[in-house]
Amino acid sequence: MFTILEKRALNDSMTLMRVEAPFIAHKAQAGQFVILRVCEHGERIPLTIADYDRQAGWITIIFQKVGKTTLLLDQLEEGQAILDLVGPLGKASELEGVKRAAVIGGGAGCAIAYPQAKALHSLGARVDMIAGFRNQELIILEEEMAAVSDRMFLMTDDGSNGHKGFVTSALQECIQQGADYDLVIAIGPLPMMKAVCELTRPGGAAGAEGIHTVISMNSLMIDGTGMCGCCRVTVGGKVRFACVDGPDFDGHQVDFDEAMKRSRIYTDEETKAREEEKEHICNLTGEVRRNG
Repeated sequence: MFTILEKRALNDSMTLMRVEAPFIAHKAQAGQFVILRVCEHGERIPLTIADYDRQAGWITIIFQKVGKTTLLLDQLEEGQAILDLVGPLGKASELEGVKRAAVIGGGAGCAIAYPQAKALHSLGARVDMIAGFRNQELIILEEEMAAVSDRMFLMTDDGSNGHKGFVTSALQECIQQGADYDLVIAIGPLPMMKAVCELTRPGGAAGAEGIHTVISMNSLMIDGTGMCGCCRVTVGGKVRFACVDGPDFDGHQVDFDEAMKRSRIYTDEETKAREEEKEHICNLTGEVRRNG
C-alpha cells in the first residue's frame, strides 16, 4: 500500500498526487514511470514520475481524468492508499552533455516535460520551455516550469492567456531567431509530437542538418516489462517496446501514423467502461464496491 501524502487539483480535469514510495524515489530518474493499480480488481496503468524526493521518500504523479481507472484514482484522498505501485520502469532520459535544449509540452504532456526540463536545468543546460494548452483554464505547472527554464513560452490555441498559437510556431520562431539547440524534447499528443518532428527533421525548417529530437511514447501498456507486447511502436522500421526500450525515442524514426492508429484500438471499450461506472471507492473505508 502506498499512502497519498498530498492531493491537489491542477485544473478541472487534472490531479497531482504526492505518494509515499521510498524505494521508488531512491532510484527514480527523469523519463521513467510507474505502473499502478487502484484496487484489487482494477487495471494496471502507467504514469510518469513527475517529481521525487530521495530523502523524504516520495514521488509525484499527475493524471488526467479520462478513463475509468483515473476516475477511481481521483476518488482517493490524502491519507488513503494506492494498492500497487511498481517502478521506476523504463529507461531514464539521456541528457548528459546537452548544452542548449527546447523542451516542449502539450497539454497533459507538460506533466512529463517538466521533469525533463528540471533534469536538464540541474545539469547546467540552457533550457527553453514551450508549453501549449487549448485555453488558459487548462494551464498546469506554470510556476514549476518557469523555475526550471531560462526562457518560457506559454501558448494557448484560443489566445486566452494573451499568447495565441501552437507550440510549433513558438519553436520555429526561436529557431529563426538563432536558438542553437542541440536537443529538442517533445511530449504530448501524437499529432503535436509529429508536427514538432517534421519541423526539426533534416531538411525541415530547422535546416539541412536538422535538430536531434526525442519524443516520449505514452503507448497502451499492461505489464511494463516487455512481455505483453502491447506497447510496441515502430522505430526506424523495427519493432520496439515503449516500456523497456523507451519511453524516449528518436522522433525522426517513429512511425507516428501507425502509433496513432494503435492508440485508438480500445476507444469503444474505454467509453463503455466510463459510462457503466460499476465500481466506486468508498471515501470513508477506502473499499471498492460494485453498484447493482
